[in-house]
Amino acid sequence: MSKIYLGIDIGGTAVKLGLVDETGAVLDRAERSVSFDDYRTPILDTVQAAAADFTAGRREQIAGIGVSATGQIDSRRGMVAGTCGSLPGWVGAPIKERLTADYHLPVTVANDANCMCLGEVWVGAAQGCTDVIGITIGTGIGGGILTGSRLLEGARGLGGEMGHYRTHARDGVPCTCGAKGCWERYASTTALVRAAKAMDPELKDGRAIFEAAAAGRSDVLALLDGWIDEIAEGLAGMVHIFNPQRILVGGGVSAQKELLIEPLARKVKAAVMPAFAEDLTITAAALHNDAGLVGAVYYLLQNQ
Repeated sequence: MSKIYLGIDIGGTAVKLGLVDETGAVLDRAERSVSFDDYRTPILDTVQAAAADFTAGRREQIAGIGVSATGQIDSRRGMVAGTCGSLPGWVGAPIKERLTADYHLPVTVANDANCMCLGEVWVGAAQGCTDVIGITIGTGIGGGILTGSRLLEGARGLGGEMGHYRTHARDGVPCTCGAKGCWERYASTTALVRAAKAMDPELKDGRAIFEAAAAGRSDVLALLDGWIDEIAEGLAGMVHIFNPQRILVGGGVSAQKELLIEPLARKVKAAVMPAFAEDLTITAAALHNDAGLVGAVYYLLQNQ
């Protein structure tokens, strides 16, 4: 009988849960808000309650728990080492310790963008690849790097924090991390929306921006072009360091094939030295909302 694992993907607004088998198939799913009372209930308490409800009556089926979590995750200790946002009580959350006490099963915890990359390598858009850069474009920019078939984690599991790679260090926009000029201040969806709203208050979110671009609005197309340049600049630098086979783009905007993925691929390939562009593919991630929990289970399987 195939083993079943519990995948948990903890974000800043919701936790997603899934039962995942050994092939990476998601057999059942659930989701719960972690911000329902403005975080007066600690996120980890909400996660534990959601997991208890989701697994009620079927705990004996579960062979282990893989957790994907937002923030700087110390994967060696299974806890939250830091954040660059405002998630009350999240820093220091002992995720592994609490879930191990609840379930008495193997538990691993890794950063959500790292898990996205691993999920895509296991059963998504990067199957068969050994060297991958995965980015998620949203409120900020998250990332995961696979090199030689191994996830780049660094000394504590904090590696791959791409959003805070400095692309405009001199006179850059201040970042929530305390530095200036971080890549995500220019290349995130938040950065795009900020610039668009300054131009036209009606362009209040990514959907409105891409609809205006699809309708041929020239000022929005120009804004989008400049934003894609910022994404490409950061990726080109990383291509020269890691020489990936594939770059995966996740986040809601990754659905924009003609207006984002295709021009981004052209810009990155034009920005790198020719040998680095050979056989490099840039594509949208495939697993969408399942990527984090599937990747978390894959991380567990790799580290058991």
